[in-house]
Amino acid sequence: MILHRTKQPLSTGLTFFLVLAVMLCPSLSSNVTTTATPPAPPSPPKNPERGDYNVTNNGTICLLARMGLQLNITYLSRSQGKAVQEIVNLHPNLTKQSGSCEAETATLKLSEENTNLTFTFSLNTTSNKYYLSGLELFVNSSDMTQPLMASNTSLEYLRGTLGYSYMCRVEQTLNVMQIFSLNTFQLQVQPFGVSGNEFGAAEECELDDDDMLIPIVVGAALAGLVLVVLFAYLIGRKRSHAGYQTI
Repeated sequence: MILHRTKQPLSTGLTFFLVLAVMLCPSLSSNVTTTATPPAPPSPPKNPERGDYNVTNNGTICLLARMGLQLNITYLSRSQGKAVQEIVNLHPNLTKQSGSCEAETATLKLSEENTNLTFTFSLNTTSNKYYLSGLELFVNSSDMTQPLMASNTSLEYLRGTLGYSYMCRVEQTLNVMQIFSLNTFQLQVQPFGVSGNEFGAAEECELDDDDMLIPIVVGAALAGLVLVVLFAYLIGRKRSHAGYQTI
């Protein structure tokens, strides 16, 4: 005798739940959204390395510069499709230098791969004062929609006296245009009146004076506090001795 198994139909309730699960799964999966973590902004570079630069005229050094340089630029990024701000250090060991010296004008041009940075110094022969009168920058990188060009010939930075060098140890920012500013570190320049291969006596910037003033003020305040504490101690000791009289 052969036994035949008959398939039992699914109950109405079980069928309902299966159909409901199939209908809900796509909707549940479509409602799940994944939030992409935005990339962290690049950390700013460390302070740039200090480089030594000079310009010669007929074999004689006519301009001396020693400084760390950092470009702060804004450009339209090809990859991001928007304006981005970037801080770029110049590397002295990769930088080529050139320039020229005239009676009232001196230039220093620094070139590194796709970057050209030109300083123009002017001399007022009446007052024997010189200053940085112009800065010009050209940068062309693969991520730029077009090369960045910035120039300003109406500046009055790094003012010094003929025969002296200008020095600023602390970081300072030279604003050139909205899309370009230059950060300098431990800067010393002498574009005119160079004697031999050495800088003349340095005239320090106001920022250095302010930087030196802070520890002086703090030191004076601490010294005053020590005197007040010592004076209070002596008075207290004198009063304590006065309280013990010999009987």
